[in-house]
Amino acid sequence: MSYPDVALKNKNSIQLEHGLPMIERWFLQQIFKAIGPAPVRLVLKGGAEMSPPGVSPIATVMILDRLTLAKLVIDPEMAFGEAYADGRIQVAGDLAGVLEAVYESWPNGREGASKYQWLMSKWMNWLQDNTPRGSKSNIRHHYDVGNDFYRLWLDSQLVYTCAYFPSPSTTLEAAQEAKLDYICRKLRLRAGETVVEAGCGWGALALHMAQRYGVSVKAFNISHEQTIYARRRAADEGLSGRVEFIEDDYRNIRGAFDVFVSVGMVEHLGVRHFADFGEVIHRSIGDRGRGLLHFIGKSHKGDFSRWIRERIFPGVYAPTLSEAMNILEPHNYAVVDVENLRPHYATTLEHWLERFEKSSEQVSDMCGLWFQRAWRLYLSGSVAAFRAGALRLFQICFAGSQSPLISWTRAPLYTDLKPSTEDTEWIHAMS
Repeated sequence: MSYPDVALKNKNSIQLEHGLPMIERWFLQQIFKAIGPAPVRLVLKGGAEMSPPGVSPIATVMILDRLTLAKLVIDPEMAFGEAYADGRIQVAGDLAGVLEAVYESWPNGREGASKYQWLMSKWMNWLQDNTPRGSKSNIRHHYDVGNDFYRLWLDSQLVYTCAYFPSPSTTLEAAQEAKLDYICRKLRLRAGETVVEAGCGWGALALHMAQRYGVSVKAFNISHEQTIYARRRAADEGLSGRVEFIEDDYRNIRGAFDVFVSVGMVEHLGVRHFADFGEVIHRSIGDRGRGLLHFIGKSHKGDFSRWIRERIFPGVYAPTLSEAMNILEPHNYAVVDVENLRPHYATTLEHWLERFEKSSEQVSDMCGLWFQRAWRLYLSGSVAAFRAGALRLFQICFAGSQSPLISWTRAPLYTDLKPSTEDTEWIHAMS
């Protein structure tokens, strides 16, 4: 498609087509007022267009009707998601790049949301509260879409969390394997220990811990599809005696363990339930245990994307580090290591998105065209959010007040070397 030439009225104005109707001009101006001077060209179905002055647009966003245009002004994030999934908005260019540019140019981000948007977000928080019943509904909405769908674009072990790339050229399969081992190294697992995992996905980490580190694992999950798959894999690999997959809510974890681990679970709690989670951790490992929390977070407090919560990930909330500390601090748990793996998650998502696009026809055949578009937007938006820094990926290692010290330095995380004699003697003396 070719677009008409545009004229620059003055250095501070918007580039727009001569003769653009006043109402359409106002709507487009309001959109750019909301998102800032993002280097994109907005085009209406009839050919009228607008873009910020002094920039070369990296992509074109076509809006197919006036009603969609009006909705973008009233509730831009929700309206864009719905219209893109419906096909009423089309993007010519790199969708993830467009969304990243908007993240970087958005003057106040979601802090500038209208009162209507704020109220709708709070209403959604109430509707999707992660009570025992709510959690089951929220989790199954996302994870029980079907294992065949996730096989199309995840790695061979179906690890649906941030990978760890020792180098940028590492394959997704190798990076997910490296992530599993990285977590085990951070926990300094020892043969014979007992581990409880809250939210275990398709079981890759629990099986890795048992097979490679000789520990026994109880893993809790309320996704029926994932639990059945994990049990089958444990049986196939001869690990059923050392790994037990339990289809139940984390609040029902019982028993005493040496280690508590949670990967991709904190996002599904909501701050109202952080105290409950902390109680479960303390009940499980007491003051002598240790653990790791791996979760998507943010640098400032705020609700997650309302469109993602409505259509993709109900009940999700990405906490700040200070909010996450409300899980650990009431029980005097010491934070012994914190790491932000944001670039690794951006790279992980790029791999997922590439595989998703290669399988897009199969996704459409399996789940429908609307679903395919919605998930493309979700994955592309996630790539953009991690690239731009709107989202983070935190790993927190913690230990009880009476937990034995494990390592003098972080060197064991990056090498296969065992602790030196001096290191071992120091740990023993300090314990």
